[in-house]
Order: sequence, then C-alpha cells, then structure tokens
Amino acid sequence: MASRLAVAVAAPASPSPSPAATVAPPRLALRRGVPAPTWSALRTAVPRSRGAAVVCLAQGGQDTAIQVPDVSKSTWQSLVVESELPVLVQFWASWCGPCKMIDPIVGKLSKEYEGKLKCYKLNTDENPDIATQLGIRSIPTMMIFKNGEKKDAVIGAVPESTLVTCIDKYVGGR
Repeated sequence: MASRLAVAVAAPASPSPSPAATVAPPRLALRRGVPAPTWSALRTAVPRSRGAAVVCLAQGGQDTAIQVPDVSKSTWQSLVVESELPVLVQFWASWCGPCKMIDPIVGKLSKEYEGKLKCYKLNTDENPDIATQLGIRSIPTMMIFKNGEKKDAVIGAVPESTLVTCIDKYVGGR
C-alpha cells in the first residue's frame, strides 16, 4: 500500500499572475504497476516560475516538538547535582544529525516523566569542560544522574524504548 504525502507548489505573489502559474499541474501518483514519471515529464508538467516554493505539510503543519531546557557550566550544580529528582542530560551539538533525530524523543519523555524526572540539554561545543570531565566521547549521549551522581549512559540515536528502559531503572515508570 502506497503512502501519500501532500505537496503543493506555491507561486510567488505578483500583481498579475502569469497564465502558466494559474494552470494546475497534473496529478501525479506512484502506484504499483504504474511506471514512475520521468524527470523530463515532471519538469514540463509543473510550470516554472521565479521564486516558486514547495510546501509539504506533515502532521497538520504543527510543530509538535517539546523544547528541553538547556543546562550550562553556570547552572550545572543547581540543576543537575543538587536536583532532588533524577536528571536526564542530553549531550549534543548543533551540527550533529543524530542529536537532532533524538531531540524530539527526549522532549516527549520529559513531558511523560514530568514530576518524576528532569530533562536538560548540554551543548558540548559551548561547555566542553563538563563533557570532558564526564568522559563524553560521542554525541548524542544521554546520561542519568541521581543524587548528583552519574548512574547510567546511553550513547547514540537509540529508539525510545531503549531510553525508557534505562530511565525506568531509576524512576520506576511513567
């Protein structure tokens, strides 16, 4: 069964639209047994206009990611070491692709474990001394701290179930 993705071509706003911009492109669909359109067919099927943009809407076009607060060298002691709740710290960097992949999972877990676990992000480029002190050699790394002590670490963009299993050892379920 083929999945569908809605794609719209938006032409730039102009006082008088060109005839090519008002012609709807033919409906293209990929199905079993039907050959995929060639690049030249696509090029001629969709009118070209200067400044056109492709717009894809997924999940209703809403940003569903939950932002996890940052921790830094200046806030490490109060937010992580002195926390009464267990703390999950995601070590990341802005250039790291796998960090971007796991970021929504950590955000989701921070909401699900609200009141039982605190979640923070530490940018290793901005805080290399903490990352070095804790022996971070690869990112993303998620570390769990309890009573100010490092208890466990998960390295890499792992599935949510792996993080849940690790967290549940110190928190006791969602």
